[in-house]
Amino acid sequence: MPESIEALAVRLGQALKGRGWMASTAESCTGGGVAFAITAVPGSSAWFDRSFITYSNEAKQQMLGVSATTLAQHGAVSGPVVAEMVAGALTHSRAQVAVAISGIAGPDGGTPDKPVGTVWIGWGLVTGAAQAHCHQFTGDRQAVRQQAVAAALSHLCEALDAIST
Repeated sequence: MPESIEALAVRLGQALKGRGWMASTAESCTGGGVAFAITAVPGSSAWFDRSFITYSNEAKQQMLGVSATTLAQHGAVSGPVVAEMVAGALTHSRAQVAVAISGIAGPDGGTPDKPVGTVWIGWGLVTGAAQAHCHQFTGDRQAVRQQAVAAALSHLCEALDAIST
């Protein structure tokens, strides 16, 4: 059984606090859901810096520095875009680790190539290149968003677990 969102946020906080690091989020389809989960943890101000809710392409460009060319070539729901969102979140924060999410939560907006439930999650550390993974979640809008939040927290926890202290 997968860990709950609350348990993942607590686990993330412990990993970050143990390193003296901070996290940042850049969210589109989740509308701040990851930041909400993180800030629900008491004491999270010690390890969470800020969140960027960049729902429009214009916001992604202005707040995170996502390239208009990348958006035009790949679309907002893509690996290259979430990688640039991660880089922007790290550049415009005090965080050492960041996560970014862009997807199609539905019920509308899907295409044959990117159906409803398609969510790209990117994550990375200031010391390396961002990684990105495409998820295909199921259910209604709320279910897709909740699964995306859980997956984003899980990716961050796994990334931190993979590096030595």
